[in-house]
Amino acid sequence: MVRPGRYGLVNGVISEADLEAKVKAAMGEASVDSLESMIDDREFKVGEILKGVVRRIDNDDVVVDINYKSEGFIPLVEFSLGEEPGIGDEIEVFLEEIDEDEGEVILSKRKADRIRGWEKIMNEHDVGDVIVGKAIRKIKGGLLVDIGVPVFLPASQVDIRRIGDVGEYIGRDLECKIIKIDRERRNIVLSRRKLLEEARDSKKTDVLKTLVKGEVRKGIVKNITDFGAFVDLGGIDGLLHITDMSWGRVSHPSEVVTIDQEIDVRVLDFDLDRERISLGLKQISDNPWETIDQKYPIGSHATGPVVNIMPYGAFVKLEDGIEGLVHISEMSWTKQVSHPSEMVSIGDEVDVVILDINKDKQELSLGMKQTEENPWAQVEGKYPPGSYVQGKVRNMTNYGAFIELEEGIDGLLHINDMSWTKKINHPSAMLTKDQEVRAVVLSVDQEKRRVALGLKQLESDPWVDDIPSKFHAGDIIEGVVTKLTNFGAFVEIGDELEGLLHISELSDHKVEKPEDVVKVGQRVTVMIINVDTTERKIGLSLRATHDVDEEFLAKQKAQEAAAAASEAENAE
Repeated sequence: MVRPGRYGLVNGVISEADLEAKVKAAMGEASVDSLESMIDDREFKVGEILKGVVRRIDNDDVVVDINYKSEGFIPLVEFSLGEEPGIGDEIEVFLEEIDEDEGEVILSKRKADRIRGWEKIMNEHDVGDVIVGKAIRKIKGGLLVDIGVPVFLPASQVDIRRIGDVGEYIGRDLECKIIKIDRERRNIVLSRRKLLEEARDSKKTDVLKTLVKGEVRKGIVKNITDFGAFVDLGGIDGLLHITDMSWGRVSHPSEVVTIDQEIDVRVLDFDLDRERISLGLKQISDNPWETIDQKYPIGSHATGPVVNIMPYGAFVKLEDGIEGLVHISEMSWTKQVSHPSEMVSIGDEVDVVILDINKDKQELSLGMKQTEENPWAQVEGKYPPGSYVQGKVRNMTNYGAFIELEEGIDGLLHINDMSWTKKINHPSAMLTKDQEVRAVVLSVDQEKRRVALGLKQLESDPWVDDIPSKFHAGDIIEGVVTKLTNFGAFVEIGDELEGLLHISELSDHKVEKPEDVVKVGQRVTVMIINVDTTERKIGLSLRATHDVDEEFLAKQKAQEAAAAASEAENAE
C-alpha cells in the first residue's frame, strides 16, 4: 500500500521543487531550511504518547497528523463504538513504529488510552482502596475485571467460600479491594473476598452480641456436608446437624436443604469464645413424640410404609418424625423368619399394632403378626395331649424331627420318643423327609409354641410287662454284638432290644479294648446280670458264662425251644 505523507512523500521520496512549492504555500516567505530545522528539532521516540489531529479517514485507517514529516495511521477498529473520529479532532496516540525507509508512522489510540487509564488509576488509587469494576472474562487463575483498565481478580479472592466456576461472575459489577499495585509492570490485583470478610466480621460481632439461646433466626444455607449444613446468620455460620433437621429419618442433608436457601432456624446452643453455634430446624415445629401416646395408644392399629430393613427387624414410618420397629419375632405367628426381607420390602405398606412406647428414648415397638388371629391360641383345643395326629416330616435335626401338623404349626418328635427299646442316634435311622407319620400328642406349650409328639407311645411300653417277664437275672441267652464303645459293647438280645456288655464283664482278666475280645456282628452267649426297668437297662456278662457247663446250657436251650413251641401252638 502506498500512503502519501504530509508533504507529498511517496515511498519516502519527494522532489526539491515539490517540497519548495509546498513550503512556500504553507509558510509564505520562510525558507525551506528554516522548516526543515523546525521538523528536525522535534525528536520522536517509539513508545511515547503524542497529540495529533485527525486529517482524514482512508477506508479502515484514520490518518493523524503528529507534526512529523509523515502522517500516522491508526486502525479504525481502535475507536470505541460511539467515539468515531471527526476531521480536525485532537486525540492522544501511542507511537508504535516509525519506518524511515517506507515513510510510515504506525500509531495506536487503544494503547494510549490504556496507558492514560493506568496512570489515572495509579494516581487516584492505592493499596487498600475499594473500587467497582465489571468482570469481563475468565482467565487462568481467576477473572479480568474492568476498572477503566483490565486488572486481575484471583479465583481464591472472588468469594469467602470456594467457587466451582468463577465464570458465573462474568458480566457482574463487583466491589473489590485493591490488594497489590505494581506500578512498573502496570499490574493491579483485586480481592472481593477481603471486603466480604470485613463485612462479615462486622456483622459477626453484632450477631454474637445479640445471640439468645432458643430464639428463631433467619439464615442462608452456605454449605452442605454429609453430617449437616452450615447456615449464615449474617456474618457468622452456625451448624445445622443432620439429626436436628427433621423429626423423621434423614439420609443426607441435601434431602432437606439446598445451597443459598433461606430458612428459619432455632438457636440451640452457642460458645462465644470458640464462635460455635448449634442450630435446629426440626425444633421450629412441635415434637410429635410429645403426644405419641395419645395419637397412637398401645394396642391401636396403624398403617405405614417400610422405610428401612435391618437383620433384627423392619422400621415402619407412621408419619413424619414417627417410626417404629417391627422386630423379626413380631412378624409371624407361625413362620420361622430368618431375615425380615423374607416378609417385607422397603416401600411396602404394612398394617401394624402398637405394642409399646418409650417417649424418653423415642422408641416405638410395633407388631405385624398381631393384626391376625394367633393360630397357637387354637392349638391346644385342636391337638389335646393324648390325641393322635397325622403329619409330614418337614425337617430333621440331631435331636429329632419336626412334623408339620398344619401350615405354620409343627410338632417335635424327639429321638427319645421314637422307640422304647432301640437306641436312636439320629432321626434318619427311623424316618425320611416328607414321610407321612402317625404320632401321639404328648404335650402342648402355647406360650413357647411347642407341641411334643411321640412315636413309641403308639405301642404299649415293653418295659412294663413284656421285658420283665421275659428276661431275668441269671438267664443265659444268645445275642449279636451291634456296637463297640470304649466302655464295652452293645448286644442285641431281642427285637430292637439291646443289653450292655460292660468291658469289665468281657473276661476274667483285664481287657484294654472291647475289640480285643469281641467284634461287631459276632454272635455271643451271655448271662443277664441285671434288669433295671426304671432306667430301662439290661446288664450282660460274658465272663459269667465261663463257669456254666455244657449240660446246663443244653437244658436251658431245650426249655427255651419248648416255650417257643407252646407259644406258637397257642397262637394257632
